[in-house]
Amino acid sequence: MKRFSFSLQLLVGLVAGIALGFVAKIWDVAWLAETLTKAGQIFVQLLKLAVPPLVFTAVLVSVANLRNVNGAARLATKTLMWFLITAFVSVAFAIGLGLVINPGQGVTLDTGAAKAVDTEGAGTWLDFVTGILPTNIVTSFTEVNVLQIVFLGIVLGAAALAIGDKAEPFLNLSRSVLELVQKALWWVIRLAPIGTAGLIGKAVSTYGWELLAPLAKLSLGVYAGCLIVLLAVYPTLLAVWGKVNPVQFFRNAWPAIELAFVSRSSVGTLPLTQRVTIERNGVDRDYASFAVPFGATTKMDGCASVYPALAAIFVAQVFGVHLGVGDYLLIAFVSVVGAAATAGLTGAIVMLTLTLSTLGLPLEGVGLLLAIDPILDMIRTATNVTGQMVVPVLVARSEGRLDEAVFNAPPSPLDSAPSGAAQPAAA
Repeated sequence: MKRFSFSLQLLVGLVAGIALGFVAKIWDVAWLAETLTKAGQIFVQLLKLAVPPLVFTAVLVSVANLRNVNGAARLATKTLMWFLITAFVSVAFAIGLGLVINPGQGVTLDTGAAKAVDTEGAGTWLDFVTGILPTNIVTSFTEVNVLQIVFLGIVLGAAALAIGDKAEPFLNLSRSVLELVQKALWWVIRLAPIGTAGLIGKAVSTYGWELLAPLAKLSLGVYAGCLIVLLAVYPTLLAVWGKVNPVQFFRNAWPAIELAFVSRSSVGTLPLTQRVTIERNGVDRDYASFAVPFGATTKMDGCASVYPALAAIFVAQVFGVHLGVGDYLLIAFVSVVGAAATAGLTGAIVMLTLTLSTLGLPLEGVGLLLAIDPILDMIRTATNVTGQMVVPVLVARSEGRLDEAVFNAPPSPLDSAPSGAAQPAAA
């Protein structure tokens, strides 16, 4: 297998999955469809298994590592600023696209059938804010509440910064756990070609045109909106503000983008995202150890900007609700400040319910979109992860923390386990 690059292995898995999925669907091969489904499920389960310890230790260590970075406050501010700017630009393009294509116009669906969908506790700003605060630390981890885990990591990381050397034993333990989890997760990521075949094969064998037809305009709109961000917004920012070659960036970043597309998990892709950002895109290790984990849990241009904007316009048109200028401004506001609601897990249901409830739109609209959510989530997550790599490159370039020799070199192979340079820096 080492004769073939990791990117090529992922591509082979993708093509094989599509072919096997079509075979299972066209000839109704039940055992093949079941095998593909199980292969995909096992891969995703392995990724999710690492989510609680990975998120907690990555956020905690990245916050604590800020003390090793000169101008840490400035770097953190710039990173957050670029997160907000790219989110706003993404949602602006999405709203414009939605007004052009009118995704819900003329669509006739059984809206009553969606009323059984449970969106309780996920649809208001109060629910979102109170949901961040843990009531039981153990429950936060056992129920994989990523928002609460991120909150705990930030608080303990800040506390470690405040007490200084006394926190060093705890930080050393956290760094060790983080390295162990990243090593184990890298072994899982090496199985991605098989997981890719299973996930894509399941999607092809399960979701046919008969399901997509009523929602075709929305589906195409989400893909078009994400591709505009991927192929127009990000390259323009890289070329104009970052003064780096966008083509070279995508060459370097492609393995992480590809894995994000099939895994539908920003957090699951995090070790590869961080490795690509450091080893291929040349971002300073100390800064990347903060920016990449932070982005994996809060930077969601696909799930929190493009998709909710188009979906809200779709739901409003299906239910016959008129949206005014103020409503579109609310969509933009929710997308820019509410991205953490998606928290790096597969799916964007929380963000969608947050947007719909803010606009006063029927939450039953969520149920209308659940069937095609896995298909849309692939391009959304790829967009998320790309943005999580673009921003560190932009900030590092402006701060003199980008190694241009590494960035412009032929992409380094990713077939071996992560090197020490890819790990968060120790104090």
